[in-house]
Amino acid sequence: MRLFSHLATSASKEALVFGGRAYSFGELDDLSRRYAAGLSRLGVERGDRVAVFAETSPDVVVALLGHHRLGAIHVPINPRYRAEEAGHILRDSGAKAVLVGEGEGLHETLREVGPLPGLEIRIDGARFCDFLRAEPFDGATPADSDTALLIYTSGTTGKSKGVELSFGAVAANVGAVTGLWRFVPEDRLVLALPLFHVHGLCLGIHGMLLSGLATLLFERFDAPRVVEAFEKDRATLFMGVPTMYVKLLDHLASHPESATALSRGRLFTSGSAPLPASDFHLFEEKTGHRILERYGMSETLFTLSNPYDGERRPGTVGVPVPGCEVRLVDDDGRDVSSGKLGEIVVKSNGMMTRYRGRPEETAASFRDGWFFTGDVAQRSEDGYVTIVGRKSVDVIKSGGYKISAREIEDVLSRHPLVKEVAVVGRSDRLFGQKVVAAVVLRATEGAPLDPDVLLEELSAFAAKFLADYKRPRAVIVLPELPRNALGKVQKHRLVSA
Repeated sequence: MRLFSHLATSASKEALVFGGRAYSFGELDDLSRRYAAGLSRLGVERGDRVAVFAETSPDVVVALLGHHRLGAIHVPINPRYRAEEAGHILRDSGAKAVLVGEGEGLHETLREVGPLPGLEIRIDGARFCDFLRAEPFDGATPADSDTALLIYTSGTTGKSKGVELSFGAVAANVGAVTGLWRFVPEDRLVLALPLFHVHGLCLGIHGMLLSGLATLLFERFDAPRVVEAFEKDRATLFMGVPTMYVKLLDHLASHPESATALSRGRLFTSGSAPLPASDFHLFEEKTGHRILERYGMSETLFTLSNPYDGERRPGTVGVPVPGCEVRLVDDDGRDVSSGKLGEIVVKSNGMMTRYRGRPEETAASFRDGWFFTGDVAQRSEDGYVTIVGRKSVDVIKSGGYKISAREIEDVLSRHPLVKEVAVVGRSDRLFGQKVVAAVVLRATEGAPLDPDVLLEELSAFAAKFLADYKRPRAVIVLPELPRNALGKVQKHRLVSA
């Protein structure tokens, strides 16, 4: 299998560096085979789902490779999720086992989930250590058509859906993108993206496997540490989200000498949310680098990219990646002309197999083989695509995350002070969009009418059920929500108010 090739052919080469400890491709291969053998002894088989609820670490990479070797389906869960969110994924995926990290609160969150559908394995526990001492697994290699990943992504319905991605889709699409960007074994990638999302997991870790490059893995983003990687650790590549570039620019403003270190890099890319043109130009001014922006989603992987050679046009996500077709269509599915707005529809070498357990939603997402993304864009005469926004205002893109407004509304509506609530995303330089809750309060004696006090109250309430990045960042108190003649809330009025 193509994903495994460098594990054997580059066995002695450095693959992963974390906290000053280096792992070779051969060492990752050996550890992952032993982990796979341990899972197999516990009854985990090809096609079973294994969830990973853990912070970024080499152990998570070992588990990913072990799942791939065994043919088990890797199901990452955001470690910032609370019991309601994590429990939904564990139940919906039918996970046979869950690997739990050492981070604060993770075990407590699982206890709140209640009885787990599968076996719990602790990264810091004896069972995991025993796995790594087992005789290496030597079973059959999974087929390209087998499911490799089950990625949960929030949609407009509130509850996240499981996106099934095959080994073949991951290898073909990530290989096309990393080839386009000229990833080579001599590169050293700074990876501070989370490993529960396709950006860091697929382009980052699977990009490492396909290219044979070394990855400098960070548990979390830290601007000074990123600069240090280029200054002292011979880094050549950085992949980030717009929020990271804002923080890098803030760091450069107070430490202008850091620009010299960043200028030594070969390539800086951005995705998961729109990159403001002003930040593109400022980063170029400071470092000499024109950030390469691209576009993708869990269901299709990576479909549009600015060129490596040629114009990297600020504010755009470029042209189709090799192996991908992209059209812009109107509400009737007809192609729109250059400069006109249309929904992005895709045929991709990285297309999902299906939404797990949701045949009707899977079928509704496709029309004549084209996947309808819900993103609205326009195309220039020479083919560059510019994302305008979501067809649905119920999806908020904040800090590189896609957030379901309805999921937050479902939680906030449980608060005793809240009669009605509508959640929207408003433009924000740091996060792209920030979560704003418009609320109609119940006539309760002593209810806080000051928005700041109410924000603190609702944010604390939301923290019991939702990851911190989903909490409202602002609250608007209204006598009633704006509605049309049919009673539907007019969220566009809340966004522009």
